[in-house]
Amino acid sequence: MKTFIRPLDKIELKGKRVFLRVDFNVPIKKGVIQDTHRIDEALPTIKYILEKEAKLLIGSHFGRPDGVYSDELSMAPVAEYLGEKLSYDVMLIDEPDSDAPKALFNGLKPKQLIMLENLRFLKGETDNSDALANKWASYTDVYINDAFGVSHRAHCSVHALPRVVPMRTHGFLIEKEIKNLSYLTESPKAPFGIILGGAKVSDKINIIDRLMAKADVFIIGGAMAYTFLKAKDIAVGSSKVEVDKIGFAKEFLMNCERKGKKVILPVDHIVSSSFDAVETQELKFIPENKMALDIGSKTVQLFSDEIAKLKTIFWNGPMGVFENPNLENGTKSICAAISKNEGFTVVGGGDSASAALKFGGDFTHVSTGGGASLEFLECKDLPGISALKLNRNELAGLNRIEWIAEEVTEEGEG
Repeated sequence: MKTFIRPLDKIELKGKRVFLRVDFNVPIKKGVIQDTHRIDEALPTIKYILEKEAKLLIGSHFGRPDGVYSDELSMAPVAEYLGEKLSYDVMLIDEPDSDAPKALFNGLKPKQLIMLENLRFLKGETDNSDALANKWASYTDVYINDAFGVSHRAHCSVHALPRVVPMRTHGFLIEKEIKNLSYLTESPKAPFGIILGGAKVSDKINIIDRLMAKADVFIIGGAMAYTFLKAKDIAVGSSKVEVDKIGFAKEFLMNCERKGKKVILPVDHIVSSSFDAVETQELKFIPENKMALDIGSKTVQLFSDEIAKLKTIFWNGPMGVFENPNLENGTKSICAAISKNEGFTVVGGGDSASAALKFGGDFTHVSTGGGASLEFLECKDLPGISALKLNRNELAGLNRIEWIAEEVTEEGEG
């Protein structure tokens, strides 16, 4: 039997108390938000709820306070930014497990909304506490999850809570994530290229295995490339290598050769003696006392030429230590090459999304979920999505003819 998630636009919101879970875990330095992308992506859902005259409460986590209050991990800067963007009075509740929202909902005025302080100040959040879920459910009429970036976690606000709120759904951000990521696993237009970077091969093994049948080209950069080069008996100096993954790399390269799939690896490198990389060299071969920290100009051209031929692209992981201006060219150039591609281009979350936002560009979709986007593409069950699905009894209570006409969102973890 198929399982479904109730569409947001089919739920009556007027006058209802809505608990909206978002992912506002954004970089903040000295009280100033450095990157507002995740907040801005949730605004369409927030505005829709407010336009429908619902009473809105927003909950998010920030950082990893491990159940202990910290001024540095307060949601205050986010509440201030949100208030400015919406022209609303955002009332921040210091104790997210208190009864204050129940009372505030009763007297909520137009142009006011409620935000809970960092949910991870409560140990029950990461423990997926049923007691905490029941506390929040006591003043929730409608639950909406739009926190894709944390939906792979079985935490209270994304898993236990929706299971005890009958009227539940996801927002427009999650809907967009599911639609765009599903394209990659269902019917990507060929040639389909996967561009991988970042530090570890081990982080990408599952995604490589899952998309092997769909992909035509693998472009591999970043620190993980040196495990593959080592597997080909190419000297990598003191570059980072996952020794226990060399066997996997060899098998992967042989499988790709046997199946006629391209694997493109760096042919030159930006090297230095330390991660600080105050002084760098561009070399074809890496000396024993040097480590590769970015791809070289010939590799940039090689990768870019291949990217131009692709019709579908998934990019996850930077080409080097792009936070360092001396080591940003590889990632910046690949970002530009993908941006010029007129096909279907998806940027994975995490560092890839940070790079895409830093260097700009035009992409079909930039995911807000790092680990969540990878697990979705690996077809893993995402607790935050599964908890929204209607069970047999709930489905049985629906008007079948009306339900079919509603074009519901089907189960879609890949």
